[in-house]
Amino acid sequence: MQQIKAKKILLNVLKFIVSFGGLVYIFCKIPFSNIYEHWTTTALPWIGLILACTIFSMTIQANRWRGLLLDEGKKIKFRTFYAYIAIGYFFNNLLPSGFGGDAVKTIAFGKRFGNMANSVAAIVISRVMGLLSMFLCFFIALPFVIARYQIPTIYTSVVCTVAILSILIIVGGLFSDKIKLPITISNKIPFLLKLQNAFSIYRNHKKAFAFSGIDSIWLQLSSVAIHYAYFQAVDVPIDLATITVFMTITITVAMLPISINGIGIREGVNVSLFTGLLGIPADTVLAAALIGYIPMFFQTLQGAIILIGTKLPKR
Repeated sequence: MQQIKAKKILLNVLKFIVSFGGLVYIFCKIPFSNIYEHWTTTALPWIGLILACTIFSMTIQANRWRGLLLDEGKKIKFRTFYAYIAIGYFFNNLLPSGFGGDAVKTIAFGKRFGNMANSVAAIVISRVMGLLSMFLCFFIALPFVIARYQIPTIYTSVVCTVAILSILIIVGGLFSDKIKLPITISNKIPFLLKLQNAFSIYRNHKKAFAFSGIDSIWLQLSSVAIHYAYFQAVDVPIDLATITVFMTITITVAMLPISINGIGIREGVNVSLFTGLLGIPADTVLAAALIGYIPMFFQTLQGAIILIGTKLPKR
């Protein structure tokens, strides 16, 4: 147990070094004063759009989660799901992994409403369906972008790899009940059997599964609008196809467990793509990228208010 804790601490230290090192490197190359000059009052309407899209995205996520809980979800008020989504973002944006918030909100929700396995399955499917929607938009937009720009192979390779893994996770989850667990494992961890049943149940609820995909498409469109607004806020118009492709690459690379929530990595990839391929000045790209922390702060703030200032909504 102590060895496991020591490894986790070491891993988090290494992630911190990568993130901190990445930020130090990029801000040594690009003075913050140059970045700050791009933030003017003309950005305010775009920031307003970003915040509106953030609320819309959180609302869609709550609706998707509720729908995947099937009849149980209908018994729980919608605002309860939104509250737990906000709590999840609070922890996601503060914990090193970027996924810890999903565990926190799922466990808290499951303990409260007594459907832990279904809650876990719904959250996992929600996450993966969101990724698949992002990759779908990526591959639709990719031909229009590679016709104009030479995207580094490493980036498209990472996206393709994660896309394949996402498909395998979805298929594996839906048919997980076909896997016979050893009796020793099922007796020791009976929750795994419940989890298998929770995942496989969606084979018989194709409508709910399909609606989760539709919600995921809406989420992706909202995400594209948010990233488009980042550059409009610093007066740099970029077409939606390029935004979609570059956004997917940045998010996918930032997901890799080598930094703290992608900090330091995200900024470097943005400069590599938008400056290296499009020729946009690096200080302008960073000015747009740093605006991306506004919705993260907004999500965290909502979660903090729910945790500190209010009681969680009841059924």
